[in-house]
Order: sequence, then C-alpha cells, then structure tokens
Amino acid sequence: MGIGARIGIIGSEGRMGKALAEAIGAAGEVLEGGIDKDGNPMALAAGCDVLIDFSSPHALEANLEAAMRAGVPIVVGTTGLEERHHWLIDAAAEKVAVLQTGNTSLGVNMLAHLVREAAARLGEDWDIEIVETHHRMKVDAPSGTALLLGEAAAEGRMIRLADNSVRGRDGITGAREAGTIGFASLRGGSVAGDHTVHFLADNERIALSHLAENRANFAKGAVRAAQWLVGKAPGRYRMPEVLGL
Repeated sequence: MGIGARIGIIGSEGRMGKALAEAIGAAGEVLEGGIDKDGNPMALAAGCDVLIDFSSPHALEANLEAAMRAGVPIVVGTTGLEERHHWLIDAAAEKVAVLQTGNTSLGVNMLAHLVREAAARLGEDWDIEIVETHHRMKVDAPSGTALLLGEAAAEGRMIRLADNSVRGRDGITGAREAGTIGFASLRGGSVAGDHTVHFLADNERIALSHLAENRANFAKGAVRAAQWLVGKAPGRYRMPEVLGL
C-alpha cells in the first residue's frame, strides 16, 4: 500500500483512539476521520480505505456492516468479544478483509509465538497459568491479550481453550485438573497491560512475560495491520501474518 491511505478510527475518543491518531500521522498515512459511540460508522467508512475499530463489543455488528457496505477492510482490536461476535466476524470476512486480534503489539504476538512453542514441547505435568494486570478502568476480564495467549497455549497442546480454561477460583475448588489453562486478572492504577504465562512443574518453573509501558506500541501495530490489510482479498486474517511470525 502506498503512502497516504485514508484510515478511519472507530472509538476515536478513547485512550486507544487518541494513540491511533498519533500513530497514523507518524506512519505517514491520512487520518480520514473518527467516530465515537454516537457516531455513524457508515458515513465514516464511505470515505476510508481501511477502518480500525477499538470501540465496544455491542457496536461491532454495526461497524462490520458499515465495512461490508463500503467494501473496505477493517481491523478489529475491540476486546471482550463473545462467540456470537466471532460469528459476525466470520460472516463479514466473506465479503471484506477482516483482521481481528486481542493485541496488535509486536512484542505480545512474539510472546504468543513463544507460548505456543513452549506448550507444544512441555508435557501435561507442566501446568499453565496466565496472569494479567490492567488499569482500573478496564471493563472486561480476562483481557483480550490473556485470551490470545491462552489460545496460543491451547494450540500448542492441541486442545480447545473453551473446554480447558479455568477462571475465577474461589472457595473449595479441589485439586488442579491436569491439562487445564488457568487465568487470573488484576485491576488497578494506570497499568497499560502486563501479561505473564507461567509454566509450572515439580521443582521448576518457566515464566514468559510482556510488560506494556504505554499504548503507543499497540497503536503502532494496529496502523501496521491496517496498512497491510488494504488490498487484501476477503478473509479473516491474524497479526502473525502481518508480522511474518
């Protein structure tokens, strides 16, 4: 894609939206415009070459519909998605290029690659636990990044995360079930996002971590994904394809 692609931001008034606006300018692309919760995604999409959506799950259907009607690709970085949202994304991907991810950072996607490799090579006697920390204003848990890392671990183990995840332990839970992937979520302060995947065996442990100091790395990765997505055939894409992992 050449210089000057017109990029639209859905969720422009949020923290990520403002970081995206800076990243678009730094990348030499054109910020065509942005909308927030009361905006019209159809009007925005009509003037753009690609959309970046960091809004909310309940707005996703309308945003995907706008992208399909305008025939423009869309990067979906919104987290807190449920199974029905992924059905909507699958349907949209039949008509336009859609890249959905729980995290657009190069570092996090490299971490996911390492987690997948470690999970594939370590046996079930190595327990997997994922701990994530975010700012006090984050509304969903586990984070999209934690789920991305959980999916990577599940892929390495060749199991379904939905059938093997454990969340929110409380009370008398009994012994840990072998082969499961645990999640713990911490909230407080202004933390942009810290994630650690623990592999725990008898007498030894491995911890793989990523610590985000601000949102600039996520915004930079999202713009890179948007640049890469322009001109792609309809389909569902992932960040590892953008980054060559």
